[in-house]
Amino acid sequence: MCWLLALPALGQAVIVPDSTKTPYATTSWLKRPSAWRVAVPVALVTLGYISRNENLLDEAKEEVHEETRAHFPNFHTGLDDYSRHFPIWSAYGLYAVGMKGERGVVPFTVCYGLAHVLSSGIVSSLKQASHTQRPDNPADFSSFPSAHTAEAFMTATLLHEQFGKGRPWVSVAGYGVATATGAMRMLNNRHWVTDVLAGAGIGFLSAEAVWRVYPAAAHLVPGKLGQKLLLVPTYAPGGAVGAMVMLRN
Repeated sequence: MCWLLALPALGQAVIVPDSTKTPYATTSWLKRPSAWRVAVPVALVTLGYISRNENLLDEAKEEVHEETRAHFPNFHTGLDDYSRHFPIWSAYGLYAVGMKGERGVVPFTVCYGLAHVLSSGIVSSLKQASHTQRPDNPADFSSFPSAHTAEAFMTATLLHEQFGKGRPWVSVAGYGVATATGAMRMLNNRHWVTDVLAGAGIGFLSAEAVWRVYPAAAHLVPGKLGQKLLLVPTYAPGGAVGAMVMLRN
């Protein structure tokens, strides 16, 4: 809070508030970009989970599904199986042509592996918890959330963080392909719109969490040991698995 010092004729100091300042406006969480970067994806996942029951959200997703099938009844493509990996392939392609990123190739690879484990683990857990039927197969209860979309947005977010600063075309390309991947999952009749939106939120949050936590975690490893050890994370049914590899000079 900002204060002004007034000196009346009697020589007594009186402290009065400066009415031109709004001390709480700048500290409001609503004006913090980081808050929105967390709140929006979490909201998408939460609303998607709620829509598995019979309610207004469930009716809305079914209406979107009906409209999609009415306009694209014969749509089918397998491109979404590959497009979800496009951003990460692009990242290594940019490395290959000599483009400088925010971090080296090894830290970036570790971030990708950890983000993949985190995203896959969340998706797998939610699929088991939600038990949502796929629109094209009522016997398949693994619809929510979309793993393809989560992977696409996770890799697009890593591409943005690594090469997108000062290169908006990189970010636009990555997120454009990720959005197209989610759209194709709906057009292929494999997912509801809520599955896709939740997958996008999970992928984005997983990448952002790992990208921002990794530098602090890396500093906890002793210098010489950190130069020789590389954590190679993988994901297997039932949970995450990490392998520690010793690098030789």
